[in-house]
Amino acid sequence: MRGLRKGVLGVALAAAVVMGAGGSAGAVGAETGPEADLSHHGHASLWDGRLGVWLVSENHGPSDLAQATVRLAFSEPMAGGRELPPACLWSSDRVVSCRTGELRAVGGVGELALDLRTAGLPDELTVDITTAWRDGVADRNPRNDRHRVLVLATGDPYVF
Repeated sequence: MRGLRKGVLGVALAAAVVMGAGGSAGAVGAETGPEADLSHHGHASLWDGRLGVWLVSENHGPSDLAQATVRLAFSEPMAGGRELPPACLWSSDRVVSCRTGELRAVGGVGELALDLRTAGLPDELTVDITTAWRDGVADRNPRNDRHRVLVLATGDPYVF
């Protein structure tokens, strides 16, 4: 139950960071209002207790997207003390939530690079990438903004 509360709190914090004062959250999978096709692609590498994630978020349209939040959840806990980019925050020791910034229709791109340390030296871990919030804009093709990546501790890039 404690883990569930942390997860709910983390999502609420991420939504609060993205929304700002006077905003309203849009539910993932909303069926009314404007539509945008958000996608996330990139790669992840694991070596010597370090995890690198390089992520590109794109909007394939038809509408502009003022803001979205991408959630990266790790199967292993991350070590503290690593700074995140300004658009990101820790939701727990296994979850990072990041704002994409504005993504214009058909070609809007946001890039993100994370350099993290794992709490231990795992031989492998998984990274789940999902859209947690998209400013009330519907996405009728959510398959390209949800990924689960198995990353082995080889230093090789595992593409998603």
